[in-house]
Amino acid sequence: MKNELAPDVVRRIFNPLQVKELLPAEADSGETIIGQDRAVKALKFGLGIKADGYNIYVSGIQGTGKLTAIKNFVVEPAKKEPLPSDWCYVNNFKDPYQPTRLCLPAGKAIAFKRDIKNLIHDARQTITKAFEHEDFIKRRQSITDSLVQHQNQLFNAVYDRAAKESIRIQETPVDIVTIPLKNGKAMSDEQYNKLSQEEQSAIRKTQDKYIEEIKVVVRESRKLEKEADEKLAKLENEVATYAISSLIQEMEEKYASVPDVMRHLKEVKEDILANLAGILLTDKSNVIQTSSNNHNFIKRYEVNVLVDHDQGQGAPVIIEPHPTYNNLFGRVEKESSMGTWVTDLTLIRRGSLHTANGGYLIIQVEELFKNIFSWESLKCALKNKEVVIEEAGDQWGFITTMTLKPEPIPLKVKVILIGDPFFYHLLYAYDSNFKELFKVKADFDSSMVRSNKNESDYIRFCDKISKREGLFSLHDEAIAKVIEHGSRLAEDQTKLSTRFSEIANVLREANYYASIDNSSQIQSSHIRKAIEEKVYRSNLIQDRLNEMIASHQILIDIKGKKVGQVNGLSVIILGDIDFGIPNRITCSTSLGKDGIIAIEREAELSGPIHTKGVMILTGYLTEKYIQEKPISLNARVVFEQSYGEIDGDSASSSELYTILSSLSNVPIKQGIAVTGSVNQKGEIQAVGGINEKIEGYFEVCKLLGVGEEQGVIIPSANITNLMLKEEIQEAIRQNKFKIWAIDTIDDGIEILTGMKAGTSQEEGTIVYLVNNKLNQYADKMRAFAVEEFEEETNEN
Repeated sequence: MKNELAPDVVRRIFNPLQVKELLPAEADSGETIIGQDRAVKALKFGLGIKADGYNIYVSGIQGTGKLTAIKNFVVEPAKKEPLPSDWCYVNNFKDPYQPTRLCLPAGKAIAFKRDIKNLIHDARQTITKAFEHEDFIKRRQSITDSLVQHQNQLFNAVYDRAAKESIRIQETPVDIVTIPLKNGKAMSDEQYNKLSQEEQSAIRKTQDKYIEEIKVVVRESRKLEKEADEKLAKLENEVATYAISSLIQEMEEKYASVPDVMRHLKEVKEDILANLAGILLTDKSNVIQTSSNNHNFIKRYEVNVLVDHDQGQGAPVIIEPHPTYNNLFGRVEKESSMGTWVTDLTLIRRGSLHTANGGYLIIQVEELFKNIFSWESLKCALKNKEVVIEEAGDQWGFITTMTLKPEPIPLKVKVILIGDPFFYHLLYAYDSNFKELFKVKADFDSSMVRSNKNESDYIRFCDKISKREGLFSLHDEAIAKVIEHGSRLAEDQTKLSTRFSEIANVLREANYYASIDNSSQIQSSHIRKAIEEKVYRSNLIQDRLNEMIASHQILIDIKGKKVGQVNGLSVIILGDIDFGIPNRITCSTSLGKDGIIAIEREAELSGPIHTKGVMILTGYLTEKYIQEKPISLNARVVFEQSYGEIDGDSASSSELYTILSSLSNVPIKQGIAVTGSVNQKGEIQAVGGINEKIEGYFEVCKLLGVGEEQGVIIPSANITNLMLKEEIQEAIRQNKFKIWAIDTIDDGIEILTGMKAGTSQEEGTIVYLVNNKLNQYADKMRAFAVEEFEEETNEN
C-alpha cells in the first residue's frame, strides 16, 4: 500500500561485523569528550583565555556525563601549568584579631611552618642558656649589686643623721615610721608623755623632717631601680639579640627571595625581644596563660598553613560537591574554654576557593543554589578577586560577633559551573553580574551524529567501562545492540545519544544478567534483557492501563469501522519512564454556528497547545470548504474517558479525521491509530515520542488480539525518529502490523477509510462528501434564515 514503511525503515540496525573495523588499532589512554565538538571548542577557548570574567558555564541535560568529562578534560592541561603559591596565616603582632596572610613559593609552606617552629624552640633554648651563662649572671649581679649599694648609701646616710638626733627610722609592711630614742632605746609612751610640750614638739618636728627626707630618698631609690631595670632590660636585649641573631639570619638567608617572610621574621624577632619574660616562662611551662589573645603564649608564633602544594603537579582542579558558604570560603572555628567560645589563628580553615586558587574550581549549579549566601558571595569573590574568610552573618550584617578577621587572600581562579540550560537562561536574564563573570558557554548536546567515528567512540567507551569497572567483555553483537540503543535514546536513526550515564547503566545491568547466566561475555541477549527489565521495573502504571483496556473498562476498538471515531495516540511521562497509550477520539456533527467545539476546552481540561491545535482545524476547514459559504456547523470533538488535562497538538490530525468522517459519513478503520499535528494547509507535522506511541499501541493490539489490518499512521517527518523494538520490526515483516508515513491529511484519510480523498468535484470521494454535507448545512441555514425573516415580517 502507498506510504507503507518497510521493516528495515522502522529500525536502523548496526552490523556486528563492523565492530572490528571501527575498533581503534591502539587503545586511547587519554580522556576525551565524545561527540561534543562545539562544547570542546568552547572549553578550550575558556581554559585558554586568561582575561577577567572568562569563567565557564557548562550547559546540558543530566546524564550527558558533564562533570566527569569536564574534570578529565581540565586535568591534563592543568598539569602543564605552573604550581600556584602556598598561603599561610601568621599572627599580626600589632592587631592579633586580624591575622596576616603570607604568600610563599609552591611547596614551601610546610617547610616554613616547620622552620618557624624550630626557630622559636631554638630561640627559647638559646635565650635560656644565654641567661644562665656565668658572664650574664655576673653582669646582671653587678647591676643589681650597684643598685643595692646606692640604695643602702642613700638610706644609711639618712639613718645615721637621724640616729644622731635620737630618731630611729623603721620600715613596716605598709609604711616608714620614725621612732624617738632615749639612751639609744626606743622611747615608751610613758616616757614620751612625761616630756614637756616643748620637748614633744621638738621631737615631732625632727620626725617630720626625716619623714620628708626619707620620702626624697625613696623617690631617688625608685629612680635608681628604674635605671637598673633599664640597664637589665638592655642587657637582656643585647644578650638575647646576640643569642638569636644567628638563628634569624639563617632563616633570612633561606627566605631572602620571599618579601612576606622577611617582613614577618623581622616582626617575630622584635616580638621575641619585647616579650622575653613570656618566652622564658613558656620554656618552663607550655600551659602558662597570658593576657594575649592566644590561649598559649607560644601560639603567637605558630604558622597556620592554609594551602600547600608540596605534593601538587600543575594547577589544582577542585570539584566542590557540597558548595556551602563555609566549604567555599573557609571559616574560623571556635573551641570551648572555661564556659566560653575562644579562637585563634590556628583555627582558621580553608575553603575550596583557597584550594583551587591558581587553578580551576568545578561546581554543580543546582547544588550551589541550594546553599544560602554561596552564589552571591562567589560573585563578590570573583569581582573583587579576593577570598574573605568571615562569618556569613557578619558579611550580610545579620549578626556581629567578636572573632578573627583574617586578611583577604588574592584570588585567581577559573570557575566552571555545570548545570541545566534552564539555569543558564535564568541567570543570563535576571542576574546582571552573571554575563560579566561567565562569558563562556560550553553547550553539551544530548546527541551526536551517528557517523563511523562516533560509532567507534561508542565502542571505545564500552571497552573503557568494562575494563575500568571489571565487567565482562562485550560480544560484537552486544556492542551492536548498545549502539542501536544509543540511537533509540537519541530518538533519531541518524544520531547517537550522549547520555553516557544511561549507556553505562545498561552495561552494568547486562553484566549482572551475564553473571546469572554464567556467561563469560556480555551477549546481545543480556543487553536486550537489561533494557527490557529497566522498563519492566517502571511500567506498572502502563500495565494497569492496558489491563483496563483489555477488560473494557477503557473502551478501545481495534477492529471494524466506525464513523467519527479514531484511535489517537498520546504519551504519558512519569519521570523514570515514558509510554504511549491509545485514546478514543470521537466527533459528532450537526447544523449550527459554533464551528468546532473541543469539549476538553469547554471543560477547562485543555492545555494551551491543544487549544491552539483545535483552532487550527477551524482554519483548515475554512480554507478548504467554507470560503464561499457561512459556517453552518457544530462539530463536538472529545477524548473519551479522559479525566485529566490534555495538552499538545499531536492529536490534531486525529481530531480532524473524526470530523471529516462524521461529515462524510464514511467509517474509519479502528485498527489503525493516528498521531501527527496538522497545519491550516492540511500538512502533517512531526510530533514527539513517536516510538513510545507506536509501541504503546502495539502492546494494546497484542492484548486485544491481532485481527484485521492494524497499524499506526505517523508523519513522514518522523521516519528518521523510528527506532522501534525488534518485536515490532518482526511483526511488520510478517505483515501483522503496519506503519504508514504521510505528508497530508488527504493521505491519512485515504488510508483510514479506503476511499480516495479526491476533490469537491469528484463524486464518491471524501472531499466531495464533506463539501456536499457542508453545502447542505449552509442551505438549511439559509432556509431557516428566510423562514425567520418571513415570520418577523408577517408579525410586523
